[in-house]
Amino acid sequence: ERFFGQKKAVVLFVVIMISLSAFPLSQLIKEHAVQAFKIPSGAMLPTLMIGDHLLVAKTEASLTSVQRGDVIVFPYPENPEKNFIKRAIGLGGDKVQYINGELFVNDQMVPAKFLGVAEDGDQQQIAGYGPPAVYEEQIGNRSYRVQYLRDRAKLNGGPWLVPQDAVFVMGDNRDNSRDSRYWGPVPRNTIIGKAMKLYWSWDRADTQYPENTPSLSFTFSFTYSTF
Repeated sequence: ERFFGQKKAVVLFVVIMISLSAFPLSQLIKEHAVQAFKIPSGAMLPTLMIGDHLLVAKTEASLTSVQRGDVIVFPYPENPEKNFIKRAIGLGGDKVQYINGELFVNDQMVPAKFLGVAEDGDQQQIAGYGPPAVYEEQIGNRSYRVQYLRDRAKLNGGPWLVPQDAVFVMGDNRDNSRDSRYWGPVPRNTIIGKAMKLYWSWDRADTQYPENTPSLSFTFSFTYSTF
């Protein structure tokens, strides 16, 4: 029911993708331009929900222009056959650390405004923690929401130094995400793409889009991968 409540443009978009999947061109588009992905886990809550469908730009320009705050897709370092999606927090040469719950990049505190407790917090509690406290975090001109299931003030970690050819990533669900804090920065040459548009969500009344992402401007493939 929610799907048919989406804008007509989204319905048209899906029809186009299905049509393209029948032609050899779709494979070329998927490899070099844009690909559709489906989110199977809650590591990027509250930004991306389980079941969300989004487009990932794979052009050379997108890959070379990754900035702090961008959401990127890459092979899971501990199992390259799987793809992960996380947010870029630190770039090459950066120092990233947590001090008493505050995130610092290059010794500058990243602003985080408390927004409240998630309404669906009961469903997100893990290991006795929760419900999640939601914050609006800002890095440069990127603003996005993150959540914490535990007492944020007790969080300490790092410093992590990012190699010049790598990106330090974290999930927006900070207490329920395996990311660079555990297995290190992501080499830039392994990045698959950068999140461009969230076009279909089962769990929202209205489709929402990742913050500060470029406008949709080229063709799509309908082949799904999972994170």
